[in-house]
Amino acid sequence: MATDVCDGCGRAVSVAGGIANLWTFGENDGSDGSAITLELADGTEHLLCYPCLEVIPDDPTAEDVARLEQVDPETSRLAPVGERSEESL
Repeated sequence: MATDVCDGCGRAVSVAGGIANLWTFGENDGSDGSAITLELADGTEHLLCYPCLEVIPDDPTAEDVARLEQVDPETSRLAPVGERSEESL
């Protein structure tokens, strides 16, 4: 399983699939990553962890992704419009 960084909060994530999981089936089929890539209506793509996916609004924009912050290892939040804390950058 490949690893990367969440575009929203910056936490390390695992990405399901890829060549490492090409011939695996059942329990180890490669479908259990901790992030997915979303293609937004504006044409941008963002790799987001599940805590960020839980708080991002329906029909998100790239600005919503830029406002995502990590609160702790299991939760994320949206910063107020136009703000993002220094510790989340």
